[in-house]
Amino acid sequence: MKTPGHVIPSALIAAALVAGTAVTAPSAAAAPPSAASPSGDDVPTLALPEPTGPYPVGLTPLHLVDDERADPWRPEERRQLMVSVWYPAVPGGEPAPYTTEAVSAAIVEASGIPADPGLLTTVETNSADRARALPGKRPLVVLSPGASMSRESLTSLAEDLASRGYVVAGVDHTYEARGIEFPDGTVAGCLLCELESSRELGAWLTRGRSLDLSFVLDELTHGRIWRHGPKVDARHIAVAGHSIGGSTAAAIMVDDPRVDAGINLDGTFQVDFPESGEDDPFLMLGKGNHHLGGDEGDAPNWADNFARLDGPKLWLQMRYANHSSFTDQMMFLEQLGLPVSGTVSGARGVELTRAYVGAFLDRHLRGEGAPLLDGPTAAYPEMVFWG
Repeated sequence: MKTPGHVIPSALIAAALVAGTAVTAPSAAAAPPSAASPSGDDVPTLALPEPTGPYPVGLTPLHLVDDERADPWRPEERRQLMVSVWYPAVPGGEPAPYTTEAVSAAIVEASGIPADPGLLTTVETNSADRARALPGKRPLVVLSPGASMSRESLTSLAEDLASRGYVVAGVDHTYEARGIEFPDGTVAGCLLCELESSRELGAWLTRGRSLDLSFVLDELTHGRIWRHGPKVDARHIAVAGHSIGGSTAAAIMVDDPRVDAGINLDGTFQVDFPESGEDDPFLMLGKGNHHLGGDEGDAPNWADNFARLDGPKLWLQMRYANHSSFTDQMMFLEQLGLPVSGTVSGARGVELTRAYVGAFLDRHLRGEGAPLLDGPTAAYPEMVFWG
């Protein structure tokens, strides 16, 4: 399938590229001046890498409404969330869409580029739309995206984990993404994007997102999620997030005792871990500025929060990465022929993220050995072990 012409895809990911410590998404940056914008038949297909696990993957969207909670952005509304659930599935079926026309259009419009509004609907996924789940209870992994980003931005990671036997729930945090479409066609815009970043806002967002995810856990851990859907093993739950979603993963691990492990993908800690007593496993996987001794403006920083963890913990640095190397977006940039100079490639960033996140979850949710976590390996020289 061809993508539409006249695309400057770097603007689609500009917010993620530069938002390493910001809570809100900065305005889109221009494409590198040396890069030529692909157009017409020269535009390659946008596709996700094949999952590495043995199971076919299904994808079913859910619309959840928390009747007991007012929306923090619009208190006159009840909090409603869109969730994508990936899971091991019976083979066959039509490919699931990457996102909707409306969400793609919202992202493209916000970027200010002359791209076809349906650009992101052309992404080829590896998931079958609303497929029947394979039998058996499975560990649950909940994913929280970065500020201004929606749940599809972590699809490569989600598909890979589902192929390895996990149920994965990607959560849209309403009014905190460029566009979120509900089943009735209503599209919620980004109220967060209208605010100026601050530490207070970051902490407020983190706490609110933690409540979102706890509600999602309530909904997903009571038997079968829907007819022919997967069954969740409520004794084995992890939360992973990118950017502000990583801060949320840390917060909910403290707030909700059902969460057994957490993963922060390059997110500033907007809320500190307690001084001591947090003994659940936690993975910190980030780019190069999260180094021991300071975080170039990240405060409370990674070193302080790493020291507060009493349980199994691991701090990994992906050398040559930037803020979006942990999502699908850098990979799409690469596929469109516009790589960002001086960074790990988009495909490689996804490969590394999937490998180490998967190993961490295999070890701490399933009790498997996961030797990849034991130290540096020649297969992945980009990964630096801090602790």
